[in-house]
Amino acid sequence: MRKLSLALVSVLLFTVLAGASSTAMWGRVGHFITGEIAKDYMTETTRAEVERVLGDMSIVESTVWMDEVRPTDEYRHTADWHWVTVPDDTTYDQAHKNPNGDIIEALERKIDALKTGDLSDEEERDALKMVIHMVGDIHQPLHVGTGEDRGGNDVEVTYLGQETNLHRVWDTDLLVSWNDDYQIWARAINHPTDELVEQWQRATVRRWAEESKSYRDVVYDLPEDKVIGWEYRNRALPIVEKRLLQAGVRMAGVLNDIYDPDAR
Repeated sequence: MRKLSLALVSVLLFTVLAGASSTAMWGRVGHFITGEIAKDYMTETTRAEVERVLGDMSIVESTVWMDEVRPTDEYRHTADWHWVTVPDDTTYDQAHKNPNGDIIEALERKIDALKTGDLSDEEERDALKMVIHMVGDIHQPLHVGTGEDRGGNDVEVTYLGQETNLHRVWDTDLLVSWNDDYQIWARAINHPTDELVEQWQRATVRRWAEESKSYRDVVYDLPEDKVIGWEYRNRALPIVEKRLLQAGVRMAGVLNDIYDPDAR
């Protein structure tokens, strides 16, 4: 995987941070990156089927749909499907299950539903957009939470001089400290070997969650005053790169399994 240029980072940092919207959303930029990457690993058959189901919405646009509809009455029940709690000393199978569902349960269920082919057009469209979004979310390490701090939302930090929280740092701030253009990001990191693509696409949803959990030592390696800067950022950014790339590659793998299973 090609490493990002720290020289370019230093040139762009302050203009990007100054111009970044406070609502910039693994986050919006991160999800767009995953959709942009996924396009390169879908078969022609899969691409045509995804376009048919999504209609006027592109796969990139669809990556954030689940966030956009979450506050509405119709989709409020999906609020807990963006994350899962797996404490440090347990596995998902051992962990207490949220009665409202979680990202692992919902993702496995929606993938299975799409594979059956028994959904109405509206049900299929919603399920597809949910799967596309949740594949991205589960690769963000703090969407697999400890159960102690709401996935880092309760951890207030100062990052590169700005007050924020740890979840937002990993959702958005680390990304836009390099660039806030999802296409530039996708071009920079989208260079996996064929062997990695095959390996990553073989992994299960539960394995994806275990990987996110495995990064906690880096995520929570904070100074006592919770002021973090370049040192933290440079340790964390390679993880962000890898997780975004894995999410895009795996998203395509899931969609190929659903819409073109004979191609694998």
